[in-house]
Amino acid sequence: MAELTLPIRTERLLLRQYRIEDVDALLAYYSDPLVARYIPWEPWSREFAAKVVARRIHSSGITGAESRLALVAEHEGEVVGDVILWPADETLSRGEMGWAFHPSVAGQGFATEAVRALIGAAFEHCGMHRVIAHVDARNEASARLCERVDMVKEAHLRQDHWTKGEWTDNLIYGLLAEQWHG
Repeated sequence: MAELTLPIRTERLLLRQYRIEDVDALLAYYSDPLVARYIPWEPWSREFAAKVVARRIHSSGITGAESRLALVAEHEGEVVGDVILWPADETLSRGEMGWAFHPSVAGQGFATEAVRALIGAAFEHCGMHRVIAHVDARNEASARLCERVDMVKEAHLRQDHWTKGEWTDNLIYGLLAEQWHG
Protein backbone atom coordinates (compact mmCIF):
# COMPACT_ATOMS: atom_id res chain seq x y z
CA MET A 1 0.00 0.00 0.00
CA ALA A 2 1.51 3.30 -1.14
CA GLU A 3 1.00 6.63 0.58
CA LEU A 4 -1.59 8.84 -1.11
CA THR A 5 -0.04 11.90 -2.67
CA LEU A 6 -2.31 14.74 -3.70
CA PRO A 7 -3.17 15.94 -6.21
CA ILE A 8 -4.01 12.87 -8.26
CA ARG A 9 -3.45 13.31 -11.99
CA THR A 10 -5.38 11.30 -14.55
CA GLU A 11 -5.21 11.55 -18.33
CA ARG A 12 -7.32 14.73 -18.41
CA LEU A 13 -8.09 15.64 -14.81
CA LEU A 14 -6.44 17.02 -11.73
CA LEU A 15 -8.10 15.67 -8.56
CA ARG A 16 -7.13 17.96 -5.73
CA GLN A 17 -8.16 19.08 -2.27
CA TYR A 18 -10.95 21.63 -1.95
CA ARG A 19 -10.00 25.29 -1.65
CA ILE A 20 -12.06 28.11 -0.19
CA GLU A 21 -12.15 29.74 -3.64
CA ASP A 22 -14.05 26.68 -5.00
CA VAL A 23 -17.35 27.88 -3.50
CA ASP A 24 -18.64 29.58 -6.66
CA ALA A 25 -17.55 26.79 -9.01
CA LEU A 26 -19.26 24.13 -6.87
CA LEU A 27 -22.32 26.32 -6.37
CA ALA A 28 -22.62 26.59 -10.17
CA TYR A 29 -23.76 22.95 -10.36
CA TYR A 30 -24.92 22.05 -6.84
CA SER A 31 -27.46 24.88 -6.98
CA ASP A 32 -29.03 23.27 -10.07
CA PRO A 33 -32.23 21.37 -9.10
CA LEU A 34 -31.45 18.70 -11.70
CA VAL A 35 -28.05 18.02 -10.11
CA ALA A 36 -29.53 18.04 -6.59
CA ARG A 37 -32.43 15.76 -7.55
CA TYR A 38 -30.70 12.51 -6.52
CA ILE A 39 -28.44 13.72 -3.73
CA PRO A 40 -29.49 13.95 -0.08
CA TRP A 41 -29.81 17.74 0.12
CA GLU A 42 -31.70 20.47 -1.64
CA PRO A 43 -29.96 22.71 -4.19
CA TRP A 44 -27.15 24.54 -2.46
CA SER A 45 -27.32 28.13 -1.33
CA ARG A 46 -24.11 30.16 -1.23
CA GLU A 47 -24.06 29.90 2.57
CA PHE A 48 -24.42 26.10 2.47
CA ALA A 49 -21.75 25.84 -0.25
CA ALA A 50 -19.33 27.82 1.92
CA LYS A 51 -19.97 25.50 4.89
CA VAL A 52 -19.46 22.34 2.83
CA VAL A 53 -16.27 23.64 1.25
CA ALA A 54 -14.91 24.75 4.65
CA ARG A 55 -15.50 21.20 5.97
CA ARG A 56 -14.10 19.43 2.93
CA ILE A 57 -10.90 21.48 2.78
CA HIS A 58 -9.56 19.23 5.54
CA SER A 59 -10.93 15.98 4.04
CA SER A 60 -7.74 14.70 2.47
CA GLY A 61 -7.56 11.07 3.48
CA ILE A 62 -9.03 8.09 5.26
CA THR A 63 -7.56 8.14 8.76
CA GLY A 64 -10.53 7.25 10.97
CA ALA A 65 -14.22 6.42 10.96
CA GLU A 66 -15.28 10.07 10.47
CA SER A 67 -12.61 10.92 7.89
CA ARG A 68 -13.19 11.64 4.21
CA LEU A 69 -11.24 11.84 0.99
CA ALA A 70 -12.98 14.68 -0.84
CA LEU A 71 -11.51 15.85 -4.13
CA VAL A 72 -12.39 18.50 -6.68
CA ALA A 73 -12.02 17.45 -10.33
CA GLU A 74 -10.43 20.07 -12.57
CA HIS A 75 -10.11 19.99 -16.35
CA GLU A 76 -7.86 22.62 -17.91
CA GLY A 77 -8.05 24.70 -14.72
CA GLU A 78 -11.86 24.63 -14.46
CA VAL A 79 -13.80 22.74 -11.78
CA VAL A 80 -15.97 20.16 -13.55
CA GLY A 81 -17.06 18.04 -10.58
CA ASP A 82 -16.12 16.45 -7.30
CA VAL A 83 -15.82 13.00 -5.76
CA ILE A 84 -15.83 11.76 -2.19
CA LEU A 85 -14.90 8.54 -0.39
CA TRP A 86 -15.70 7.76 3.23
CA PRO A 87 -15.40 4.68 5.45
CA ALA A 88 -18.52 2.51 5.55
CA ASP A 89 -17.52 1.07 8.93
CA GLU A 90 -15.06 1.49 11.78
CA THR A 91 -12.56 -1.00 10.30
CA LEU A 92 -11.85 1.38 7.39
CA SER A 93 -11.79 -1.66 5.10
CA ARG A 94 -15.05 -0.79 3.35
CA GLY A 95 -15.70 2.51 1.67
CA GLU A 96 -18.63 4.33 0.13
CA MET A 97 -18.34 6.80 -2.73
CA GLY A 98 -20.31 9.71 -4.08
CA TRP A 99 -19.89 12.23 -6.90
CA ALA A 100 -21.42 15.14 -8.74
CA PHE A 101 -20.43 16.80 -12.01
CA HIS A 102 -21.46 19.95 -13.81
CA PRO A 103 -24.16 19.15 -16.42
CA SER A 104 -22.12 20.96 -19.08
CA VAL A 105 -19.55 18.14 -19.04
CA ALA A 106 -22.03 15.26 -19.19
CA GLY A 107 -21.06 12.55 -21.66
CA GLN A 108 -17.39 13.53 -21.85
CA GLY A 109 -16.09 10.76 -19.57
CA PHE A 110 -14.84 13.03 -16.78
CA ALA A 111 -16.97 11.33 -14.11
CA THR A 112 -15.75 7.90 -15.21
CA GLU A 113 -12.13 9.05 -15.13
CA ALA A 114 -12.49 10.66 -11.69
CA VAL A 115 -14.37 7.72 -10.13
CA ARG A 116 -11.79 5.26 -11.47
CA ALA A 117 -9.07 7.33 -9.83
CA LEU A 118 -11.02 7.43 -6.56
CA ILE A 119 -11.48 3.65 -6.62
CA GLY A 120 -7.74 3.29 -7.24
CA ALA A 121 -7.05 5.48 -4.21
CA ALA A 122 -9.47 3.43 -2.10
CA PHE A 123 -7.79 0.13 -2.92
CA GLU A 124 -4.16 1.07 -3.55
CA HIS A 125 -3.66 3.81 -0.95
CA CYS A 126 -6.38 3.37 1.68
CA GLY A 127 -6.12 -0.43 1.72
CA MET A 128 -9.86 -0.92 1.41
CA HIS A 129 -11.25 -4.36 0.68
CA ARG A 130 -14.52 -3.17 -0.87
CA VAL A 131 -16.15 0.01 -2.16
CA ILE A 132 -19.84 0.64 -2.67
CA ALA A 133 -22.11 3.28 -4.11
CA HIS A 134 -25.76 3.82 -3.17
CA VAL A 135 -27.63 5.12 -6.22
CA ASP A 136 -31.20 6.37 -6.48
CA ALA A 137 -32.73 3.91 -8.96
CA ARG A 138 -34.03 6.80 -11.08
CA ASN A 139 -30.47 8.09 -11.55
CA GLU A 140 -29.66 6.18 -14.72
CA ALA A 141 -26.49 8.18 -15.38
CA SER A 142 -24.92 7.20 -12.05
CA ALA A 143 -26.00 3.57 -12.48
CA ARG A 144 -24.30 3.50 -15.89
CA LEU A 145 -21.22 5.13 -14.36
CA CYS A 146 -21.01 2.37 -11.74
CA GLU A 147 -21.17 -0.24 -14.48
CA ARG A 148 -18.50 1.53 -16.58
CA VAL A 149 -16.06 1.32 -13.66
CA ASP A 150 -16.82 -2.42 -13.28
CA MET A 151 -18.95 -2.17 -10.17
CA VAL A 152 -21.53 -4.93 -9.78
CA LYS A 153 -25.17 -4.19 -9.06
CA GLU A 154 -25.68 -6.18 -5.87
CA ALA A 155 -29.13 -5.04 -4.81
CA HIS A 156 -32.24 -3.15 -5.83
CA LEU A 157 -33.99 -2.19 -2.61
CA ARG A 158 -37.57 -1.12 -3.22
CA GLN A 159 -38.79 2.01 -1.46
CA ASP A 160 -35.77 1.82 0.80
CA HIS A 161 -34.87 5.47 1.26
CA TRP A 162 -37.04 8.39 2.39
CA THR A 163 -35.78 11.52 0.70
CA LYS A 164 -37.29 14.85 -0.23
CA GLY A 165 -40.80 13.76 0.76
CA GLU A 166 -40.94 10.39 -0.99
CA TRP A 167 -39.81 6.80 -0.74
CA THR A 168 -37.25 5.95 -3.40
CA ASP A 169 -35.69 2.74 -4.64
CA ASN A 170 -32.01 2.32 -3.84
CA LEU A 171 -29.47 0.47 -5.97
CA ILE A 172 -26.31 -0.80 -4.32
CA TYR A 173 -23.23 -1.25 -6.47
CA GLY A 174 -20.07 -2.86 -5.13
CA LEU A 175 -16.52 -3.66 -6.19
CA LEU A 176 -13.95 -5.80 -4.40
CA ALA A 177 -10.23 -4.99 -4.38
CA GLU A 178 -9.49 -8.38 -5.93
CA GLN A 179 -11.71 -7.48 -8.91
CA TRP A 180 -10.07 -4.10 -9.46
CA HIS A 181 -8.00 -3.93 -12.62
CA GLY A 182 -6.59 -0.47 -12.05
